[in-house]
Amino acid sequence: MSEVKDKIYVGSGKEKFDGDQVAVSVCLSDLPKDWIFEYNNKKYVKLIVQKKRETDQYGKTHYVAIDTFKPEQKTEQKVEANVVDEGDGLPF
Repeated sequence: MSEVKDKIYVGSGKEKFDGDQVAVSVCLSDLPKDWIFEYNNKKYVKLIVQKKRETDQYGKTHYVAIDTFKPEQKTEQKVEANVVDEGDGLPF
């Protein structure tokens, strides 16, 4: 697995209604174009909303960051089975 170590913060949020809801604001100007992708003619960005260790000076309890996880590309390897006929086919 491959992951970018530095977080790209793009917003913050605050718990509401006894923690049942988190209202967040995302700064669209801070969204790096490299992390915007298109699917079915629509643009998307994957985000992570995570609880902060401590509430900040503005009462924000959560932060919003770009999800920078990118799975490693798998290379397909063809495995050929060596089949040897050893009589009746029983393993013992």
